[in-house]
Amino acid sequence: MRILFLVYHGFSEHSGISKKIHYQVKGLRENGHDVRLCYYGFAENGHRCRFIDGTILKDYGTGRLAALRQRIYYGCIYNYCIRENIEFVYARSFMNASPWLVRLFKKLQTAGIRAVTEIPTYPYDSEFSPYIWKQPLRFVIDKWFRNSLYRYMDAIVTFSDATEIFGQRTINISNGVDFDSIPIHHYHAPSDDSIHLIGVAEVHIWHGYDRLIAGIGEYYKNTQNPRQVYFHIVGGVHPNERYKANAFHPGMQAIIDKYGIQDRIIFHGQLFGDALDEVFNMSCFAIGSLARHRSGITIIKTLKNREYATRGIPFIYSEQDSDFDHQPYVVKAKPDESPIDIPQILEFIDHHQFQPKDIRNTVERLSWKIQMQKVIHQFMRN
Repeated sequence: MRILFLVYHGFSEHSGISKKIHYQVKGLRENGHDVRLCYYGFAENGHRCRFIDGTILKDYGTGRLAALRQRIYYGCIYNYCIRENIEFVYARSFMNASPWLVRLFKKLQTAGIRAVTEIPTYPYDSEFSPYIWKQPLRFVIDKWFRNSLYRYMDAIVTFSDATEIFGQRTINISNGVDFDSIPIHHYHAPSDDSIHLIGVAEVHIWHGYDRLIAGIGEYYKNTQNPRQVYFHIVGGVHPNERYKANAFHPGMQAIIDKYGIQDRIIFHGQLFGDALDEVFNMSCFAIGSLARHRSGITIIKTLKNREYATRGIPFIYSEQDSDFDHQPYVVKAKPDESPIDIPQILEFIDHHQFQPKDIRNTVERLSWKIQMQKVIHQFMRN
């Protein structure tokens, strides 16, 4: 089948979302489909362009008018689909429903081209509310037109358990993993009996790392002869999250300073390749999302949980994730604002030993090849 994988933004070499999209395309191709990747970005001359697999499909020019044109002129996508006999469009929502997108998918439907849209996070209104001030009109327009847009879809792909979203039926899958890109965990236990925890994320309020930091602070405050516990944060941390108070905490640095644990919380910034593996291999336990409830989400299948399991490292999270909720290598945290119970984590580490390959084996069914095959199978049935 000829498939157009439609993305409304560009890619970054180090972005987890960018990597995920390329793995999804790879998964579809591994199932024998002819997949073309359509995306938006900048050409070498600075022009705003829409691309198909690196080739310019439409040059919108430069400046503010070009930025506007790329949001309202989608005729090049429709013409490409007709010219290339595209049978199926897999779009990835950018929270950008608009009358122009409604028109595009209405025309595609009329032409007999079927389509689904993946909504990466649902519900997403609360998750993106902190950023509405940057582009308020975009989010208002999305609310106005998303029900109309999804009327012209065959289904919505979701990583939640929802059976209907915005009036459209859903195809429920899990976030997948690319096993070729994630090495197995090789833990090197330190000689001083210290415990190293790792969290990898572009940190937002829903990651709840402040809860873990507060938990470490409480552990040192209330424990005689405590073990040395370190928390390694790998990834970008917005200054507002680290230094400024918000509705949920006074800022991570304020919590660190309150408990005097400056040498226990290590901010590495973004790491890749061997440097990332080195921090993983000194750590025996990983930190998933601890505060999805802050964005109104209770059920979600996060990519990070799957990446941790693919490496073969035990981890903690607070949401509901049916792929992992009953796995023996998982600790579940309460979905509230309490500090994380560090003694519980230490007891778990001391009384459980898992072989990384055994953890990895539990997620073989979550490969992107299998997850994207689910989409095509359910799509073809209807």
